[in-house]
Amino acid sequence: MSAISRRKFVTAGIAATAGLSGIAAAAGLARHYGLAPPDCSGIYGPGETLTYAAHRLLAGNSPAREFPRSMISKEPFANELAPLGDDFKRLQSGGFSDWRIFVDGMVAHPAALSLSDLKGLPVRSQITEVVCEEGWSYIAEWIGTPLSEVLKACALLPQARYIVYYSIQREWWESVDMADALHPQTLLTYAMNNGDLPVGFGGPLRLRVPRQLGYKNVKFITRLTATDSLKKFGKGLGSSAPEGGYAWYAGI
Repeated sequence: MSAISRRKFVTAGIAATAGLSGIAAAAGLARHYGLAPPDCSGIYGPGETLTYAAHRLLAGNSPAREFPRSMISKEPFANELAPLGDDFKRLQSGGFSDWRIFVDGMVAHPAALSLSDLKGLPVRSQITEVVCEEGWSYIAEWIGTPLSEVLKACALLPQARYIVYYSIQREWWESVDMADALHPQTLLTYAMNNGDLPVGFGGPLRLRVPRQLGYKNVKFITRLTATDSLKKFGKGLGSSAPEGGYAWYAGI
């Protein structure tokens, strides 16, 4: 069975099962085909599974909407930040010249990359919308290095299924599957609109995942870990978001 016909078959099966036997049965079918998010257990698990499976099967590699420059928000909203701590302040006082993002896990060539190193890789810009689960949004131009280029430079191993990423705010971490990690719009951003990425918006380095809600777009990125399983990270739910009551997959 070809990839396309298999996708149609699985999609039709999930839809039919949902109609005949409810969400739980459809989620079971999705899990059978490996289309289950790490937070697929619990009372909300079947719904999360069906959402994730439907997005992956129907949306595929489709891009987030990009906007003309005329639609950039004049006053983008920067939500309140928790105290950033002495380590951040020390790096900031040095103009972030000592900032490093560490890449480890299932890569052949682990690395510690400076902002200058990132800027030496291919650069992409996009004008996309940040959409928050709290109801606010704004449009901005984001400039940075595609995450896929960083993973390519570090020789991502084929068995890797997820990228876990961490903020300098240690309690804040997230992960994405390879569909989003390798998507051309997923950027390690270091510039916004007409200048460097402001601290209030995650500077000096923020992961921009425009196909998902704002909380997946973690600020102050310091580490990327490639892995084949999320069970050994935190409580095994994929990120700090579901540990706090949000969904791991936040596709829009």
